[in-house]
Amino acid sequence: MDFLTAFFNSLPGAVGQGLIWGIMAIGVYITYRILDIADLTVDGSLVTGGAVAALGISLGWNPWLAMLAAVLAGMLAGLVTGIFHTACGIPAILAGILTQLALYSINLRIMAIGDAAKTKATLAVSVDKYDLLVSARYIRDIALNNPLLLMTVFSAAVIALLYWFFGTEMGASLRATGSNPNMARAQGINTDRNKVIGLVVSNGMVAMAGGLLAQYQGSATIDMGRGAIVIGLAAVIIGEVLLGKVFQNFALKLLSAVIGAIIYYVVITLVLRLGLESTDLKLLTALVVALFLTVPYWKGKYFRSQVKASAIGAGAHGKAEIGGDEDA
Repeated sequence: MDFLTAFFNSLPGAVGQGLIWGIMAIGVYITYRILDIADLTVDGSLVTGGAVAALGISLGWNPWLAMLAAVLAGMLAGLVTGIFHTACGIPAILAGILTQLALYSINLRIMAIGDAAKTKATLAVSVDKYDLLVSARYIRDIALNNPLLLMTVFSAAVIALLYWFFGTEMGASLRATGSNPNMARAQGINTDRNKVIGLVVSNGMVAMAGGLLAQYQGSATIDMGRGAIVIGLAAVIIGEVLLGKVFQNFALKLLSAVIGAIIYYVVITLVLRLGLESTDLKLLTALVVALFLTVPYWKGKYFRSQVKASAIGAGAHGKAEIGGDEDA
């Protein structure tokens, strides 16, 4: 009973984390599923968003202005990756690694602006000192300052905006670029430009999640984005495996990534309550992603073997009938 009580008490926090990382997962969905690019920039751009938002708030900016600056900083990081990939001919995965590596130093510099130190690994933004959009302190309050409310609105707004954008001519050309770049180029679509735009939009979403996460947990830290790409992929894959058959609409596919992130954090919370050490979370994340990647593969393999067996059986039955007719 104590276990269940503790688990249910921790559920609001898990849902809150899931909603924030769900926005990040939407950014991963854009590159991973739409552009067919494995973008590793996100481990750095998430921290960039958190660092810029925390810095702006600590300097007295309005939190909405700080969030806008965070999104723009993330978009700039995506632009750098896009230029590395398209203008410099660097493979996408290596371009993301290079940008992520550079962002580590840049993020340390950002968090030290206005401080005597040259670099800073943590920048605190306590809810007692600053006006924050979201804070984990109010996660259980039944009031308007409950972060679940605002993060739900954020998620819905992001999904609605992206649904509109990918329904435009530009959005359709982006989807065509990821689906079949050769055919897209044959139709006169500038695929390099579209890849850059996709990376810019994706990392803007990731940085937005970073800005919310920094406020939610009360600080921006240099390692807050470590393993972010794996968590984002876990959210996307969990959502697809569990809801892919039901959620066919594009907006619902984006929603499934958010739901996948919530499910991921609920599972993580449950496992931690069962006694797993927090140091094992990366191992657990890798196992969860591997499991949900394996399920569709084995499911497809099983159904293909079933269909093949049925076809062979039907063919044998048909030959038997033909042979019977000839004997008659």
